[in-house]
This record gives sequence, C-alpha cells and structure tokens, in this order.
Amino acid sequence: MKCFLISDNVDTQIGMRLAGIEGVVVHKRQEVLDALSAAVSDPDNAVIFVTKLLTDLCRSEISEMKLTLRKPLIVEIPDRHGNAHIAETLASYVSEAVGIKM
Repeated sequence: MKCFLISDNVDTQIGMRLAGIEGVVVHKRQEVLDALSAAVSDPDNAVIFVTKLLTDLCRSEISEMKLTLRKPLIVEIPDRHGNAHIAETLASYVSEAVGIKM
C-alpha cells in the first residue's frame, strides 16, 4: 500500500517526495481529473492526497469518488499557502467523524 499526491505546486510535491510519497503537479481541471482517474486505478494506492486548490476545482467529482469508492482514501491537504488554522480544521474533522460537537 502506498500514498500518492496530486498537487498544484512543486514545493508540496518536493516535500512529500522527501517523505517517500510520489505524485504529480497539475493546474487545470481536466489534468486533475485525469490524474485522479489514474491514481484511483492503481490498486497499490491506499491514500491519495489532493491539495485544497485542486480539490476546489473538482469538488463534486471528488465528493462522488469519496462516496462511491471503498479504496483509495482521498484526503484534501493544505499546500504551502494553506490555512494557518489547520489544528482547528483537523479538530472539526475528527469531531464531525466521531459525532461530537465542540
């Protein structure tokens, strides 16, 4: 099982590559959809990381994939310009998943 990154900038790709995660850099909507399709088709990919800007480009398609696919897990991540309140965001994701209001 491995992880894969779909990023809109080289800095995020380089950082993830240092952690052993391969990926691609894309900028247009169709490029994102093509990269997602290829990543989902690879049975070795357990987690696909997608930067927030690209997730916003293809929100409905990614949501549909999250609802219908058992594997891989598709995770939105901030890029180098990401949200400074990431701890609050993560806390809200966890509380939402567990069903606890904070």
